[in-house]
Amino acid sequence: MHHCNSCSGSCGSCSGCARELVLTEEEIATLRKLAQIPFLPIAKKANDTTPVFLEDTDYPTDRYSLILACLEKKGLIDLDYRQSLSGFDYRAYEGFPVHGSMALTARGQTVAEMLELQGITESE
Repeated sequence: MHHCNSCSGSCGSCSGCARELVLTEEEIATLRKLAQIPFLPIAKKANDTTPVFLEDTDYPTDRYSLILACLEKKGLIDLDYRQSLSGFDYRAYEGFPVHGSMALTARGQTVAEMLELQGITESE
């Protein structure tokens, strides 16, 4: 499998060097959540880049961390640790001192709309 210089291949496809975007079912489900709820909370430890999302139990926390990192790498979401959600109760995240928010990027919004309108094409 070919990857561009900036892609380790851990997300399935960086989509920066190919004409198609490859998404897992988990990534699609997460994009659809963000299309319904534009901003969701995230957190992380002070000296770590691993995003933590605790608001949903569809996947284990460590799996959500990978899903979010992959979606960010593909340019579909923005993980912003400078802007926490105003009025959100971050008590569940007390073990993670850096609070932020995530949202779809313009590209992520376009992909979410395309998924809604055109559906999904399976690739081998």
